[in-house]
Amino acid sequence: MAIAHELLKYILIVALGGGISLFLSIYAFLRLKNTPGGKYFVLATAMSSIFTLAYAFELASATLDGIKFWLKIEYIALPFLPLFILLMCFDYVGQKMGRGFRNGLLAIAAMTVLVQTTNDFHHLYYSSVGLRVDSPFAIADLEAGPWFYVHSLFLYGCVAVSLGILLKQLRNHSFKFRMQVLLMIAGLLVPVVASFFYVAGVSPYGIDLGPVFMSVSFILHGIALLPFQMFNVAPIARDTVFESMEEGAIVLNRNNVVVDYNRSILKVLPVLRKQAIGKPVEEVLSDNRLLHKIISREQKCDYELYVDGELLHFQIRFSPVRNKKDILVGKIVSFVNVTERVEMERALKQLASIDGLTQVFNRTYFLEKAEEVFERLSLKGGLASVIMFDIDHFKRVNDTYGHATGDTVLTYIAQSAKESVREMDILGRYGGEEFVICLPNTSMEAAQKVAEAFRKQISESYLLIDGKRIDLTLSFGVSEVQIEAGDFSHSIQAVMGEADQALYAAKENGRNRVELFKNLLYAIGKA
Repeated sequence: MAIAHELLKYILIVALGGGISLFLSIYAFLRLKNTPGGKYFVLATAMSSIFTLAYAFELASATLDGIKFWLKIEYIALPFLPLFILLMCFDYVGQKMGRGFRNGLLAIAAMTVLVQTTNDFHHLYYSSVGLRVDSPFAIADLEAGPWFYVHSLFLYGCVAVSLGILLKQLRNHSFKFRMQVLLMIAGLLVPVVASFFYVAGVSPYGIDLGPVFMSVSFILHGIALLPFQMFNVAPIARDTVFESMEEGAIVLNRNNVVVDYNRSILKVLPVLRKQAIGKPVEEVLSDNRLLHKIISREQKCDYELYVDGELLHFQIRFSPVRNKKDILVGKIVSFVNVTERVEMERALKQLASIDGLTQVFNRTYFLEKAEEVFERLSLKGGLASVIMFDIDHFKRVNDTYGHATGDTVLTYIAQSAKESVREMDILGRYGGEEFVICLPNTSMEAAQKVAEAFRKQISESYLLIDGKRIDLTLSFGVSEVQIEAGDFSHSIQAVMGEADQALYAAKENGRNRVELFKNLLYAIGKA
């Protein structure tokens, strides 16, 4: 009974190792398969799970035939396990194994499966398979054949190269990364050391301690995977980016999965928390489709957003990350704060677009903004009106009171006009004492009411400058355009020309009045 319990203990330990491998494989497949080394970690843990659980069934078998069956199942996975570990280490540090070399290793692993499965016909893998006579329960007694040594050389060779790759990464890296690498190394060494006990013939009851200690191995890998986020740190990117860049930065691997980020980026994208590491950037930025589109296209551009109620401007830049062999392993997306530059450019543009005296749009910028209105109307269809007006007898004001007073009058009229129109309307100084207003989505009748109200306001008030009263009146010309969707033949200059003709008619008809262009057409037709 005691012996049966002793065997059950080992079976449960081996099964526990297989269960841990299976859990890590499923977890890595769901969360980390796109991270550096992640897909090979999935494959390695899956192979380990198959091998270890099959060995548990081998230990539970009471007959030689049962043991030989489970040996075949074990060797479906075991030959590929060291290869996937090696590929995992290569991918983790950003190196690339040559295709020919990789295919050669795969061929050796596949050959091992074939040779072991057909061993009964040639005895190349095991020269003999029996049951140990010195064990109280059924334990396989295996005599190595020629191919067994080939497989052993292959297995320990892959492990040795993997260890060498990892040991090289212990230089010039952070504590977090060192701990990851050390845990990975320990995870590789534990089953290897344990297997020497089996080879030396000192394992209890002849049980292979390699699969038993596989549980310890993958517990170490689990510690690296979960608390220390194994595969979530690109070693090369860390040395390039973190703590040395003032601008916010995100590090992505070749599959656009978030590898890391620096603290500065949290001000720009607070959504980047620890949980974001290992996730595709599309998932992390699911609420910001525009930014995801920019990053996926690697489109260098300016980007703006509100941070703590303040509008900030950033330039998004992309830098490739390459390893020492010049292999592309990812990219750095940096957010450079260019708010000061943008605000300066905006101020300069405003200076270039605003009339210095009246602080309304100058002629050039007015025409530019009005043409934008006409382009929008040409796409969707609609109407717009234009009002041209000037100050009656302005030359007399300059001659009588001086140009300084004339400037004050121009400023007063411009500011009064601003207060008389809507925010969507476009007001500009066309030249001298002449002004123009573009009113989108406004009929001629509505524009006439605006002009009439403004005319009345000015005519019923006066300016008091240096104790002198100055009475002013304005003359207006109004025109309208109806634009059909898809009709791009209309221009602001043409409509302004019509409004200017109406303004000229207002002057001819006594000033201080509003004339409509359509009335001129009616008068001409009647004549």
